[in-house]
Amino acid sequence: MTQHPATHVVEAQCASCGTTFITRSTATAFFVDVCSGCHPAYTGVERSVATGGRIDRFNQRRALAATA
Repeated sequence: MTQHPATHVVEAQCASCGTTFITRSTATAFFVDVCSGCHPAYTGVERSVATGGRIDRFNQRRALAATA
């Protein structure tokens, strides 16, 4: 009886930029959200988000409520 699961060489793909890389995993294939090729901490480039977040939407509702 073995104590460790079998690992396979698999190709992982980044969901953000589409970069693929080879790694070992117990899964047959998988996707990662952010890789070292597109993560701001590794690239030094900060991306701006086009859509507002929850805080921006809250502040907009608050501003509308204050004028009403």
